[in-house]
Amino acid sequence: MSANIIKNTPLRALPMQQLMALAALVILYAFFAVFGNHFLSPSTFVSILDSSYYIGFLAIGMTFVIITAGIDLSSGTVMVGSALVGGVAYNVWDLPIAVALLIVLATGIAFGIGNGVLVGFLHIPPFIATLGMQFASLGLCAVIAQVQTQTYPSLTSEDGWFKTVLYKAGDLPVGIVWLAAFFVIAWFILTRTKLGRYTYAIGSNEEAVELSGVVVSRWKFWVYVLNGFFCGLAGIIYAATFSSITPQTGNGQEMYAIAACVIGGTSLAGGVGSLWGTIIGVFVISVLKTGLLSMGLPVQWQQVLIGVVVVLAVLLDVIRTRRAGRA
Repeated sequence: MSANIIKNTPLRALPMQQLMALAALVILYAFFAVFGNHFLSPSTFVSILDSSYYIGFLAIGMTFVIITAGIDLSSGTVMVGSALVGGVAYNVWDLPIAVALLIVLATGIAFGIGNGVLVGFLHIPPFIATLGMQFASLGLCAVIAQVQTQTYPSLTSEDGWFKTVLYKAGDLPVGIVWLAAFFVIAWFILTRTKLGRYTYAIGSNEEAVELSGVVVSRWKFWVYVLNGFFCGLAGIIYAATFSSITPQTGNGQEMYAIAACVIGGTSLAGGVGSLWGTIIGVFVISVLKTGLLSMGLPVQWQQVLIGVVVVLAVLLDVIRTRRAGRA
């Protein structure tokens, strides 16, 4: 029975909720095209792509975590904290920018290992473990940076080559190419590997998976390490996008990633979700943020409306879960 659970749970897609998210994306885009100022301009389209990069990387990693019925409240601070440490490596330790970027990635993975140990091996509830890691990453990275703003080289400087490679080459938003490439890699892992199958199975019925002889703690550990890897990648993209980074800028970024997952149909109850839905959710948020700015509304309205969208998505998930339980 347990083996069947592992075998049959991996590709439980949610086509209906993904279609609803896609429909919401089209409706939002059409709404802002009519009521926004110059929303259909090429520059606005590029702005939508720009605002999706680092949130997209965070959301990809978060999808794996949420499918296991977990959560990561530290991903936003880990992303910015990793970028801060990389900034220290470049500005203070005087390391080459390529080495500094590798340190950004390594820092994200290190925090992912920390979360994996706490959740996987010490069995601390993900909400508590990652909340603690949120404060720890924010504090530790601020200490390393001595609570100072860290700067990265400008696009026109000699060391600014990485911005051209990772973020924007002239007017071309090359960051979307990197997001697409890592999306394909993550999709392959989630749908074609043992880690992906166990990710779905653990979220569906952890006890049954444990009884089948699978070491759940070990696979949970690797899910959080993978999430840390994507947080590190998001940190690199964040450094390529912004030249100045302060410790406080990471607060709340993880909520956009969680929102993208939920909007795209990933269930907070675990066991259900897809990366396709998550990417649609990322662009729903990007269109919403850019569209509200085009209408001249204050930034605070972005948070209000994104919160409303998330609540509606969670409500749909709750209704679907209850119906599935009755079936």
